[in-house]
Amino acid sequence: MTTFDDREQGFEKKFALDQEQEFRAGARRNRMLGEWAAGLMGLQGDRVAEYSRAVVKSDLELPGDEDVLRKVFEDLKGSGVQITEGDVRMKMAELLAQAREQVKAGQ
Repeated sequence: MTTFDDREQGFEKKFALDQEQEFRAGARRNRMLGEWAAGLMGLQGDRVAEYSRAVVKSDLELPGDEDVLRKVFEDLKGSGVQITEGDVRMKMAELLAQAREQVKAGQ
């Protein structure tokens, strides 16, 4: 095997690891977003975990984050929470940064 082949395999492994970490960070962000939204809606106990799981599942509907944003925003508005779509987007970005750090730290 040549040095080029070794280098190529190294890049492929790093890419796969980066993709896996990004997937885990996205799922973690969605769980935390669900917990945040559940708190705003006044959910408690098992209903918080149940809602968080529903938010994580909603990410499987379409590629990207729009399905998660739509679910959380509509649920918040439907519960009478005064919030803008921009507020939810900002919270998603904030939680994604936290989730990435947690995944990198192995938490």
